[in-house]
Amino acid sequence: MKHFYQVLVNTLIANVTTSFLWFALVFWIYLETKSVLATGIIGGAYMLLVAIFSMVFGTVVDRHKKKSVFLFSSIVTLLSFASAGMLYLTLPAESLLDIASPLFWLFIGVILIGAVVENMRNIALSTTVTLLVPKDKRANANGLVGTVSGIGFIITSVFSGLAIGLLGMGWTLAIAITLTALGLLHMFFVVIPEKGIAHDPELANKKVDIKGSIATILAVPGLFALLIFSTFNNFIGGVYMALMDPYGLTLFSVEMWGILFGVAGTGFVVGGIAVAKFGLGKNPLKTLLRLAVVMGLLGALFTIREWPWLFALGIWLYMLLIPAIEAAEQTVIQKVVPYERQGRVFGFAQAFESAAAPITAFLIAPIAEFWIIPYASSEQGQASLAWLLGTGEARGIALVFLIAGLIMMIAALLSFMTKSYTKLSKYYQDAA
Repeated sequence: MKHFYQVLVNTLIANVTTSFLWFALVFWIYLETKSVLATGIIGGAYMLLVAIFSMVFGTVVDRHKKKSVFLFSSIVTLLSFASAGMLYLTLPAESLLDIASPLFWLFIGVILIGAVVENMRNIALSTTVTLLVPKDKRANANGLVGTVSGIGFIITSVFSGLAIGLLGMGWTLAIAITLTALGLLHMFFVVIPEKGIAHDPELANKKVDIKGSIATILAVPGLFALLIFSTFNNFIGGVYMALMDPYGLTLFSVEMWGILFGVAGTGFVVGGIAVAKFGLGKNPLKTLLRLAVVMGLLGALFTIREWPWLFALGIWLYMLLIPAIEAAEQTVIQKVVPYERQGRVFGFAQAFESAAAPITAFLIAPIAEFWIIPYASSEQGQASLAWLLGTGEARGIALVFLIAGLIMMIAALLSFMTKSYTKLSKYYQDAA
């Protein structure tokens, strides 16, 4: 397990680096442009690129040793962030903050490359759990992964807001570049004991094995349905991705919003520790669906009134559930899918599920900005919504959150009644 812990430490460094710069970028752009559309497009573009490249990443993970994948990811991320730093130093500030300027999107795109490639590590990490951890402890190990993600989330949430508020984007880029370099250096000293690569003969020389990924998923009864459900949840997640920061920055200053988000991120840590200690029960799939019902209810209610304490508590409880939900899906796949094919299955799952969020983000950001928010801010809208959502500046966003949360809750309840749920639960129990 000591090798697994070394990988977790390196993952913490990488997550802190990427999340720190990504959070800061979104804060900076919204504060400078006040555009919900811009933040929605940026968030959607990130998820879309993750969706496009995840199957490529999965094939790379299955074809190479895991340490080589971690090193490659870190090198590309370092080069991307360093390039963004050079652009920031050489280009005029007006161009970097003009949404209509190609230079704005070039700057965003360079940072996006580094952030997207970092996702290759997540696929490699999921297969590394299978490689290094006994199967009866994998749910607990996945909980530790959630804990590490939570710690990184807390650090970056707090310091991203403070960095933008107190230091500006230039120093924020410098910090991110330094942390990425340290993570790369540390990775050279991490040991991942692999005698060789677990080759799948069907992989051959394929760069992207979509056919093999689908065949492996379809071979497990109900597994495709699990991915469909997770994808549907990500449709809902796209709503929060596009509108969470604008809502939070309406209620709080950027420094306070970063601190609050960081404190709420302790929910990640507590949730991950709970999974690491208690596991996910005999049927992780049942645990996943039950928690999805609760998550939908929270998403519907945490902005029902424009009370900062309600919003903060709702985020904390929402984050408390995320490690268990993610660990449940990973634990099922790690048990029912052969190790030599897990990279492609995790990559396919990440691509399939990530594709949903940008679609919603691209749709909901302009709809919210040009229709829902103006309506909720009008006298007629305030009068018609006051009984349900109270009054305030962000009642339009609250209405979107309410509807999205109810849809998630209903979908999770209906999933219990499907044949796919019964089949996958049985297959998981019977798997060797």
